[in-house]
Amino acid sequence: MDRFSKGMIARGPTLTSDGATATGSVHIVDLPNPAAARAFAFDEPNYQAGVYRDVLLRRWRNLLGRTMWDFPGGPTEGRRFLVLGLGSGEAVDLAVLPNRDELIAYGPLLSDDGNAWLGTALLVRATDPDHARRFLTAERYADIEIHYWQFGGRS
Repeated sequence: MDRFSKGMIARGPTLTSDGATATGSVHIVDLPNPAAARAFAFDEPNYQAGVYRDVLLRRWRNLLGRTMWDFPGGPTEGRRFLVLGLGSGEAVDLAVLPNRDELIAYGPLLSDDGNAWLGTALLVRATDPDHARRFLTAERYADIEIHYWQFGGRS
């Protein structure tokens, strides 16, 4: 994964609520095209080792313009969550929120060609899953998934 460090925006495992067991992994990487993203995902060491079986690839726009290593809260302060708001139709939650100091990564999920909004993904510091969910306009999404997450890898 070190060969992708220049384009790495965020990475790290998703975990059970007690933090004891990995349930998956998040990699937000600036790559040149969908083929490069697929190659990255299916060459990722944990996927190759069979740690998880499913891969979700989505184009994502970095509305914060920074990496997780630029997050002012640092890698260990507070609880962290991956929030996936899945939707379709008219885009929502495209403006960066006023409480951006709690946001580690934030942006819309887009179709491969970048033309259709498919939802919103964020990494956030929050007290609990309900607090993390409040960063999205809940009634505008078909589903909102909340996953415990922690910083991973090197900068």
